[in-house]
Amino acid sequence: MRKIALISLLALPLFAGFFPSTVQTSVSAIGKKSVSLSSALPVNGMSGVIVHNYGNELEAIISYLTQTSSEGTAKLLKTDIIHHDELPTIKTAVSPGDKVIGGYLYNNVLLLAPDADTYAKITASNSKKWIHPDLYALFLSEEGEAIPTKENLAAFAKAYQVGLIYIVKNGSAVLLDPISGNIVGQKTMTGLPDKAQYPFYMRFDKIQTGWFSKSAKGDYYKTMEKI
Repeated sequence: MRKIALISLLALPLFAGFFPSTVQTSVSAIGKKSVSLSSALPVNGMSGVIVHNYGNELEAIISYLTQTSSEGTAKLLKTDIIHHDELPTIKTAVSPGDKVIGGYLYNNVLLLAPDADTYAKITASNSKKWIHPDLYALFLSEEGEAIPTKENLAAFAKAYQVGLIYIVKNGSAVLLDPISGNIVGQKTMTGLPDKAQYPFYMRFDKIQTGWFSKSAKGDYYKTMEKI
């Protein structure tokens, strides 16, 4: 009886405050343009990976998905599977019974904050693997871009295995899933600074995007609202 109760609890959507939890379920059925999950993910718009078991303890990620309804319907995402030069390209079709990990890498979070104080308070109060914004600033510089966009955040997330983007806006905070491009968490915030570092808090004066870079001038909050 205790085992049955435990299984029931594990099947429920789990939340840890602001952050959706990483959960495991499976594919129960395949449709023409969607799949059905054995149990729904905690939040609509949440992405996940589909893992196929080939036997002999060999598993591989074969696809990404995002949940589209609270009944556990999800669509497959047209995004590259994790690439490795030494491994062949995976072309296995999704099948019923394949494992699904919703919120894959959600513990790895990039925080875009207005200043050092806000950054320190948020990272100190949440137990996550924080990806420092300095890495993102360097990435933007290498890509020749000066400000965050959904597109370059998705590219950065793929390169650095980031699961969530925590964005502090003017009076609120949101969690962006860079794989699905959807907001999967939102809350109000107070005590934010009127004057913010542009384009976001980092330990560089500005992002160097070329000889005529103007990235040191702008409005942080307006930039975050455009993502």
